[in-house]
Amino acid sequence: MELPTPQELKDRRESLDLTQSALAEMADVSQPLIARIEGDDVDPRLSTLRRIVDALNEAEGEVVRAGDVMNERVVSVSPDDSVREARDRMLQEGFSQLPVIRDGRPRGFISNSDIRHVHEDNVADLPVAEVMRESFTTVEPNATLDEVDSYLDRHDAVLVMKDGATVGIITDADIAAQMP
Repeated sequence: MELPTPQELKDRRESLDLTQSALAEMADVSQPLIARIEGDDVDPRLSTLRRIVDALNEAEGEVVRAGDVMNERVVSVSPDDSVREARDRMLQEGFSQLPVIRDGRPRGFISNSDIRHVHEDNVADLPVAEVMRESFTTVEPNATLDEVDSYLDRHDAVLVMKDGATVGIITDADIAAQMP
């Protein structure tokens, strides 16, 4: 993944005839921060950079939505699956966590750390429902990347829901891949 350079951000802003103040307002950051980023005086957080790029995309009429970047293949487990099955699926797929889904609806998630924190000898035989965490952030396919990114600041993944069913998943890697 290649992040835009300060000069590329400045060139893009100027090609859109935007002032630093206008871009700052659109991205909900301060004008001095835009100046410092463009002057290569500060290394912004990924979420701040994402807001700036999203503002530039919007100015160009290129708003990217959750449905555009989501992975439609959602690897998950059921609450009734054993922890062993969940662990094996994580190993097989190369994931450190999986959403727990029943009938297309998220029930929570289970991660390697959840499994390690259970101190029972028969943890592998327990149902996922007894080990999982019961929250998972969801968005609609039309949510902007800025919205998704703000959730990813606090969560490892976001599920994309349409008509009450899970249709995709987004992680930080998916957001980073959208950087120009």
